[in-house]
Amino acid sequence: MKKITAVGITVVVLLVMMTSAILLSRTPTTTSTARSIKVKGSTTVLPIAQAAAEAWMRAHPRDSIIVEGGGSGVGIAALIDGTCDIANSSRALKEEEKQKGLISHEIALDAVCVVVHQSNPIEGLTLEQVKRIFKGEITNWSEVGGPNLEIVVYTRESTSGTYETFESKVMARENITLRALTKSSNGEMVQAISGNPNGIGYVGIGYLAQARGVKALKINGVTPTPETVRNGTYPISRFLYMITKGQPEGLAKDFIDFVKSPEGQKIVEEQGFVRLP
Repeated sequence: MKKITAVGITVVVLLVMMTSAILLSRTPTTTSTARSIKVKGSTTVLPIAQAAAEAWMRAHPRDSIIVEGGGSGVGIAALIDGTCDIANSSRALKEEEKQKGLISHEIALDAVCVVVHQSNPIEGLTLEQVKRIFKGEITNWSEVGGPNLEIVVYTRESTSGTYETFESKVMARENITLRALTKSSNGEMVQAISGNPNGIGYVGIGYLAQARGVKALKINGVTPTPETVRNGTYPISRFLYMITKGQPEGLAKDFIDFVKSPEGQKIVEEQGFVRLP
């Protein structure tokens, strides 16, 4: 009996040890489930990234996504330096940036809207008129059918993707007047134009939804809307991007996939931008 009992105890102990090992192998550890990334860059993409990050973290409370602005160039520089995981950008990558291993991921469409104070009677301009205003060749609203008032030009800093899009699609690489007043974000641009009846500037379409005191002008007779952006008739349209160094992995991949998913594209539209085609 003593021999049988000892054998029985040994079998029971082995079974308990095996069961415990199986359970432990199936239990996720804290280290493997707590993830964190930093997203930095374009102030145009900022509302999309912030809203998407909040939605993701509500569904995945162990994940942390830190989102900051600063401009497209700032975000791309941080990505190259390894101080962020995703760079938000409102411009396409340059060839030298691609050579550093950066990869762009389209996440939305946008229109760069030319904006004036809501009291301005002007409803539209041609692309050539906008160019001449920003070059400093047209300096009074009366020259384009408006009141006899001096035009005050506002622009963005050179690290801004919105600036680069405007410079490429409107200015054709010609210089913006040195008299232009520089603003560091879309939000600051809206604030400046809403406070100056003589002002003219440009912002991403998403910043118009909640803006007060400003209006977007028709360009070449075309109003910036989701439809005219998608069909390409609005002349200052562009993609918005999330950039990674190499192919994304882990939380960075999951987050970009989420932004491009139907749920993420709904967030894009809720923020006033245009979903991917």
